[in-house]
Amino acid sequence: MGGPAWERCPTEGRSSVSTEQKENLDAILRQSAFPADMGVSELRRLLAERASAQPLPAGVTVTAAVLGGVPTAEITIDGIETRHVILYFHGGVYVLEDAFQVAGLAAQVGRRARAKVISVDYRLAPEHPYPAAVEDALAAYRALLQAGTDPAGIAVAGESAGGGLAVATLVNARDHGLPLPAAAFVMSPYADLTLAGASMDTKREADPLLSRELLQPRVTDYTAGHDPAAGLISPVFADLSGLPPLIIQAGTHEVLLDDAVRLARQAAAADVAVTLDITPGVPHVFQAFYPILDEAAAAPTASPPSHRQHALFAQPTGRGVTSRPRHLEVQGQRPDRRERPPGLPPPGPSAHPGIMNDRSPT
Repeated sequence: MGGPAWERCPTEGRSSVSTEQKENLDAILRQSAFPADMGVSELRRLLAERASAQPLPAGVTVTAAVLGGVPTAEITIDGIETRHVILYFHGGVYVLEDAFQVAGLAAQVGRRARAKVISVDYRLAPEHPYPAAVEDALAAYRALLQAGTDPAGIAVAGESAGGGLAVATLVNARDHGLPLPAAAFVMSPYADLTLAGASMDTKREADPLLSRELLQPRVTDYTAGHDPAAGLISPVFADLSGLPPLIIQAGTHEVLLDDAVRLARQAAAADVAVTLDITPGVPHVFQAFYPILDEAAAAPTASPPSHRQHALFAQPTGRGVTSRPRHLEVQGQRPDRRERPPGLPPPGPSAHPGIMNDRSPT
């Protein structure tokens, strides 16, 4: 695996290997994508089958639990202390996947951050449209605090829609006057459900997974008549002032690239410490392909040496980031999912509409 990408001086041979890996991955994703007109029920069934066929990574244990009345998957990694907790939100454009299906990727994030992971099984649209997911996310975070967990020992994380939900949870917690966690780590955040990012068009051909046409029906499923530009639906339009440090990662071969860039810009404009890490030539949620892609293996929770202060759990123990609304201040699964064995996400970013692939997230 080696060190983080910016600490390496790749040889020509390694560069060649990486290029071949990316090309092979792109071909696999294009060949295995689900039909665009596939219904939500069939997508869920196929994703569940693929996830159940994947073994968990070695040393990883997943246990069904409940946090604040919300079903969760508690993910522990052998040899990792549990003083730190990552509250994780899965992707799937708010209509697909669950807390167990992303256990492999979530465990990888936990391993890198040396933390226990609690993956939140928030309610999904269209059965439970906005604000159900936002309410469940806040309920889980509030319950962590009420259980006595030090906010400085909590980080929130997520991929795709889960990345957007992680940031929305920070905004929601701030506006409710709750102490904020140490940091947030989001991968390929789905942060603009108006689909207004320039890359929605400029990266259309490069993206093997997503497109405006694939995403639009799922936007309707989730928003259900609400304004898609609302801050808790599309965090690129939210007031991000007072939030803890953000680490944002994305690839250049995804239509959501501009969501990541604009989210980082919005955070910086609000005086939030932010690290934007863009990896060339890789697809949406490329971190999910860590078993087969060098860049993915090096990516989770990493940050350049000049931004070590952005690392998860960098804040002094015993102090969280407290906030006031709008101020720059500082045991069981849902019945229908209990039978689903937790598994490593299939090789490919999870996705969204009828775009998911064999994978491992929106």
